[in-house]
Amino acid sequence: MYQSDIRDISLAEEGQKKIDWVKSNMPLLRGIEEEFRKEKPFSGIKVALSIHLEAKTAYLCHVLNAGGAEMYITGSNPLSTQDDVCAALVKAGMTVYAWHNSTAAEYEAHIRKTVECGPGIVIDDGGDLVTMIHNEYPHLIKGIIGGCEETTTGILRLLSMDKEGDLKFPMVLVNNAQCKHLFDNRYGTGQSVWDGINRTTNLSVSGKTVVVAGYGWCGKGVAMRAKGFGANVIVTEIDPVKAIEAYMDGFAVMEMTNAAPLGDIFVTVTGCDDVIGEKHFKLIKNGAVMCNAGHFDVEVNVARLAEIADEIKEKRKNIVGYRLGDKWLNVLAEGRLVNLAAGDGHPAEIMDMSFAIQALSARYLVQNKGEIKEMIIDVPNEIDSNVALRKLDSLGITIDKLSEAQAKYLGSWRI
Repeated sequence: MYQSDIRDISLAEEGQKKIDWVKSNMPLLRGIEEEFRKEKPFSGIKVALSIHLEAKTAYLCHVLNAGGAEMYITGSNPLSTQDDVCAALVKAGMTVYAWHNSTAAEYEAHIRKTVECGPGIVIDDGGDLVTMIHNEYPHLIKGIIGGCEETTTGILRLLSMDKEGDLKFPMVLVNNAQCKHLFDNRYGTGQSVWDGINRTTNLSVSGKTVVVAGYGWCGKGVAMRAKGFGANVIVTEIDPVKAIEAYMDGFAVMEMTNAAPLGDIFVTVTGCDDVIGEKHFKLIKNGAVMCNAGHFDVEVNVARLAEIADEIKEKRKNIVGYRLGDKWLNVLAEGRLVNLAAGDGHPAEIMDMSFAIQALSARYLVQNKGEIKEMIIDVPNEIDSNVALRKLDSLGITIDKLSEAQAKYLGSWRI
C-alpha cells in the first residue's frame, strides 16, 4: 500500500459508525460482499475509485476489498468528501487521497496519486480518473482491464471520447442501467437535493415557486418532490420531448429568462454550464436561493456572479449571499452538488442498488477480460435483472413468472 493523504486519522471511529449504519441498510451489497469474499474476483487487481467519498461509497470500497481488490480511493468533489469516512477507510487498510474542501490543486493532486497506483479497474464518477489517465498517463492504459462510470456527466465525456476515437479501454455505463437511473437519479436525487436545501436554508418550500432546470431523471425527481412539498414548479428545458413530458406531468414550462423573475428557489440539473448566468441574475428577485444538483459547479455561473456582485457575504453555513444593487441572491454550497456538499447524498437503500450495479459490473469486466472489443458498454441485462430481483427479495416481495405456454405465446407471431 502507498502512503495515504487524508486530513485526520483520529476521526476513524466516527467514520466507521457511519459506514456501519449504511451497511445495516444496504442488504444487496451485504450479499455481494459475502459472494466476493468467497470468490475473490479481484485478487491481485488494483482498483482506482473516484466517487463522492461518504459512507455509502466507503462501504462499496469494503465490498470490493472483500473481493481481493487493492483499493486506491479519492473523492469526486471537494465538498462531498467526509474526513471521518476517509480516516475509517485508511484504518481498514485501504489507501485514500482526499480531504474535505480541498483546493483545486489539492483535488487534482489526489486524482493524480490515485491514478499513479497503476489500476486494473477504474471506477469513476464524472470522468476525472479516465480523463487524467488518457491525457497524462497513457502508459498505464495497457494494464487497465476496464472501468465503470457512475453518472450522466461522466458518460457524456466518455461518449465524446469514444466518438473521437480517444477512449482506449472499455467503460461500463453504470448510470444507464435501469436499476441505477430509474431509482438513484429519480428517487435518490429527488430526496437528497431537498434534504440538502432544507437542512441548509431552514425555509419553507410550500407555496414558493421552484424552478428546476433540466427534466431528465434527476430533474423529474427534484420536481416531483418539490410538488410534494407544495411548491409551484416551473421546468426549463432544451429538449422538446422532455419539455412536453414536464407539461404533461403538470408543471409549467418556459425559458429561463421568463422563469427567472418568478422563482424563489432554483435547482439546476442539466450537466451543462451557464444555465443560470448574468442575464438571469439581473432578473432574479431579492432573496432567491440558487443551487446545483449537476456534477460540476458551472451550472449556476457563480464565478461571473462574484465578478458583478457589489458585496459578497456568508449568510449561514453553506450559504453565500451576493449583493447586486439593492437585492441579495443566495447560492448554496458554492454551486457544487447541493445534495452532497450540503447533505449526506442519496439514501442508503437507493445507493444499495446503484453500488450493487457498480460491484457486479466491475466483476463482469474481470470475468470477460480480453474478450470485450467495444469501448462503450451498457450494463448487461442479466446484471440489471439480478439487482432488481435481489432488491425485491430484500423487501420480501415475490412476483409472477411466465408459464411455458405464456412464454411461447409472447415469443410467437401466431395467435
